[in-house]
Amino acid sequence: MEQQIKDIIQASIDTKQNVLTNAALISEIQTIVGLMTTAFKNGNKVLFCGNGGSAADAQHLAAEFSGRFYKDRTPLPSEALHCNTSYITAVGNDYGFEHVYSRIVRGSGKPGDILVGLSTSGNSVNIINALNQAKEIGMITVGLTGKGGKMIDICDHVVNIPSTDTPRIQEAHIMVGHIICQLVEEQLFSND
Repeated sequence: MEQQIKDIIQASIDTKQNVLTNAALISEIQTIVGLMTTAFKNGNKVLFCGNGGSAADAQHLAAEFSGRFYKDRTPLPSEALHCNTSYITAVGNDYGFEHVYSRIVRGSGKPGDILVGLSTSGNSVNIINALNQAKEIGMITVGLTGKGGKMIDICDHVVNIPSTDTPRIQEAHIMVGHIICQLVEEQLFSND
């Protein structure tokens, strides 16, 4: 069992090493930091959506913006779209689960806002529908994926973790999300 534990840790390190050495991926992360910084400066918001573990990651990252990351600072307008269970269950029942995110994006998204969709496969129908709705509104779309999938062709910007292993992808999503949160916070509150 000890070796298995070490192998799992090593697999996580290897995935992150592949991110570290991928210049295009690092450049995309920088671009996303710039877009989010600008969106917040302009009074826009950043919305997150995901399913299962990716929903938990979406909620985690939204909280880093709306709460705080390192700095005691003004909260930033950010929200995970699955936190209203009455809404999710009503829309899931009345329209179908594939519409739970697209309807709330349609109701609360504005041009210049950013929607971040998390899907390790890149093929989650409800995430794809939300991203398409966001584009119709004039929002900027960001995808956090691993296996690529349909999101690669839909999103304005994609962080495609170079792995096919769902837990390793999700670990890398949190790392990338933390990088983005830290750098956006530094850009916005460097004088605080």
